[in-house]
Amino acid sequence: MIEELSRYDNFRAEVAGWCRENVPANWRQEQTGASHAQYLTFQREWRRVLAAGGYLVPHWPQQWGGSDMELAQQVVLYEELARADAPRADLTKVAIYNAAPPIFAAGNDEQRQRFLPGIIEQDVWCQGFSEPNAGSDLASLSTKASRDGDRYIVNGQKIWTSLAADADYCILLARTDPDAANSRGLSLLVMDMHSPGVEVRPIINAIGRGEFCETFMTDVEIPVENLIGDENNGWAISQTTLASERAVVLTTISELVRRAGRDHIIETARHWTMPDGTPSLADGGVREQLGGIYGEVEILRLLLNRMITNLLREGGVGAESSVIKIYYSELLQRLMRLAVELEGLDAQLERPFNPSSSQASGNHIMDYVMSFGWTIGGGTNEIMRDLVAEKVLGLPRERRS
Repeated sequence: MIEELSRYDNFRAEVAGWCRENVPANWRQEQTGASHAQYLTFQREWRRVLAAGGYLVPHWPQQWGGSDMELAQQVVLYEELARADAPRADLTKVAIYNAAPPIFAAGNDEQRQRFLPGIIEQDVWCQGFSEPNAGSDLASLSTKASRDGDRYIVNGQKIWTSLAADADYCILLARTDPDAANSRGLSLLVMDMHSPGVEVRPIINAIGRGEFCETFMTDVEIPVENLIGDENNGWAISQTTLASERAVVLTTISELVRRAGRDHIIETARHWTMPDGTPSLADGGVREQLGGIYGEVEILRLLLNRMITNLLREGGVGAESSVIKIYYSELLQRLMRLAVELEGLDAQLERPFNPSSSQASGNHIMDYVMSFGWTIGGGTNEIMRDLVAEKVLGLPRERRS
């Protein structure tokens, strides 16, 4: 355990007790095969439970509905939620980690009063950043927001917009100065997703879900009062993702892998046999693979602990977050592939999927297919390797904006 976390042992026990009282005992079984409407209802109820306990936005100031928790306390909280196999609040992830930070950092009090309570209570947000021709090179985006008196007229297209089909608002990056070079002409706006001219088309993925969407905007009107910060300063504002939030998310990932990944696969191996009928765990090759996975997960935990320690003691993180993202996403693929191999032909059978289980639903073939998204989302692993090459190895930049 990180030394800085030991002073929160009493809080850890408090969270563990809360989890015993509030985490739904059979939520995985009840959500398996759930319809989209049932998933939304479950997620909204779980958000209400987390908010009532003070655990939905623990890092926010109390005046805005948070608990003023410092980073070390947040780490303990998320570790215990993961250890209790609590559902993840997936319906609020964009609102909390993508929309709220720039509103806190650059928004005014009227905007905070207008948008932040809804994040806690009911609103769903999406993030309109990536475009068909501006994904990794986001600064070259072409969606335009033209000023017309007290409003902006927005035209363009976004892609891979998570939760857009269910969203109430979008934190939108658009070009407000067409003559400025790349990132210098961008602004950050809040777009009402129910506005005339907004069209959302879900992109059905390999397991039949439509979480990611295309979003088309045709003469959409956004009030100037929905501009976050100064006009043409959206690029700088959009970078305001708090380091503490990144660390908490990565800690959650580590705990999920340790519990639902490694341990789940070992449990799977106990119940399946080899083609010749012998138990999987009696096979030396299987035991060797499980041992390798065990070691890799522990390496991931050590990397995370080092990053969190640096953040707690020095106040910032460096390129290690890119290393961890690469390592985790590719380890997850190996974990899920091994689960499919251990289950054998039965893994190919069609079974209901649990939409609230993230990457560890127990439906191994679906989890394996879903795992490939982690090498793309949050910055592709190719881009992450570029960052490591530049910031760790000191290699020259591949491109300049």
